[in-house]
Amino acid sequence: MSKRDYYEILEISKDAGENEIKKAYRKMALKFHPDKNPGDSGAEEKFKEAAEAYEVLRDPDKRQRYDRFGHEGLRGAGGGGGYGMSMDDIFSNFGDIFGSAFGGFGSGFGSGARRRQVNRGSNLRVKVKLTLEEAANGAKKKLKVNKYIKCETCSGSGAKGGSSYNTCSTCHGTGQVTRVTNTFLGQMQTTSTCPSCGGEGQTITQKCTTCGGDGITRGEEVITIDIPAGVSEGMQLSVSGKGNAGARGGINGDLIVLIEEIEHNDLVRDGDNLIYNHFISYAEAALGCEINAPTLEGVAKIKIEPGTQSGKVLRLKGKGIPHLQQYGKGDLLVNISVWTPQNLTREEKNILEKLGKSPNFTPNPTKSQRNIFSRMKEYFQ
Repeated sequence: MSKRDYYEILEISKDAGENEIKKAYRKMALKFHPDKNPGDSGAEEKFKEAAEAYEVLRDPDKRQRYDRFGHEGLRGAGGGGGYGMSMDDIFSNFGDIFGSAFGGFGSGFGSGARRRQVNRGSNLRVKVKLTLEEAANGAKKKLKVNKYIKCETCSGSGAKGGSSYNTCSTCHGTGQVTRVTNTFLGQMQTTSTCPSCGGEGQTITQKCTTCGGDGITRGEEVITIDIPAGVSEGMQLSVSGKGNAGARGGINGDLIVLIEEIEHNDLVRDGDNLIYNHFISYAEAALGCEINAPTLEGVAKIKIEPGTQSGKVLRLKGKGIPHLQQYGKGDLLVNISVWTPQNLTREEKNILEKLGKSPNFTPNPTKSQRNIFSRMKEYFQ
C-alpha cells in the first residue's frame, strides 16, 4: 500500500513553517495518543504515521528531498526514519512535544507514571570502497558485520526459560527514583535512573546463562546497503536499526557507512565533474586529429581542431557524475596537452630545425592564450 502524503497527514500546506509543523504534529499526536485511545489499533497507526511525517518535515534536508522526489527521495540516505518506529522510539525522540498533557508523557500507556528507560544499542561504523563507476551509478553492497545481536536462547529478553519478572522494589516499576534534599534555599527534588533495575522498572528472577541477562550476544549479520548514485569520498550514509542490538529487547543502533572511492586509471573526480588529461603530438596539434576519451558510459570520439594549443580544455556536457538527490550530471573536462618528444634522431632534428625557421613555427600567442593558466585555475587548482 502506498504511503500517504506527509502534508496531508499533518493537515498543513506545503509552505508551512517550523512552528506550524510542530503545532500540527502535537495536535495529531494528542488526538491519536494511546492513552486517549486504549486498545484502538487504528489510532495507534495514525499516531505512528504522524510521528513519521513530523520527523521528515521538521528536518530541512529530508523535507527538501521529500518535496523534490517524494517518498523515493528518502531511501538510501537515512531519510524517512519513521519506518518501523516503535512507541518507545517516538516518546524518546519527540517526548518534549507532549509537554504535561499526559503526566510524564505517558509511558506504559495509561499508567500516568514516568516512562521507563528503553535501552538503545550503539551505532556502528563501517567503510565501503566504491569504484568511480559505482559511485556514479549507485550500487548494492552486501556487508558481513560483526556486532551485538539479539540472544537466540532467550529471544533478547535476558531471562532464563521459565523465569519471571518482578516489579523493581526500589522504583516500584517506574524506572526512576526521586530524592528530596534539604538546602538553605529549601527542599530540592531530583529524579534519576533507578540504580537497582537500570531504569527498566523490573528485575529478572533468573538470568539467561548464554547472555548473562543482557539479552545480546556477539554475532554476524549480512546487511544489504543501497548506495545512491552520486555519492562521494568521505560521505556518510545512515542505515536505521542495523547497528548493535539494544540490551533486553531495546532499540537497535544505526549503521553508519563511510564512503571511500577507489582511484580511477584515467579519470580524476572534481566534485561532480570528471577530468581527463590527453596528450597529442606536435603533428596532431598542428594538423588536427580525432581522439578517444574515456567516459563512465564508454568511449567518446572528440575532434581536435587544427592549431590546437596545449592546455585547451574541451567540455563534454553531462558526461560527469550525477548530482546526488537531484536531476542532471556534471561534465567531463578533457585537457589537451601537446607532448614534446625527448629522444630525436638526427634526421628528426634536422627536420625540426628547418621547420623552426618558418614563420608559422614562431610562437605568436594571443593575449587570451597568454592568460591560459589563469583560465585553468577553476579546473585544476
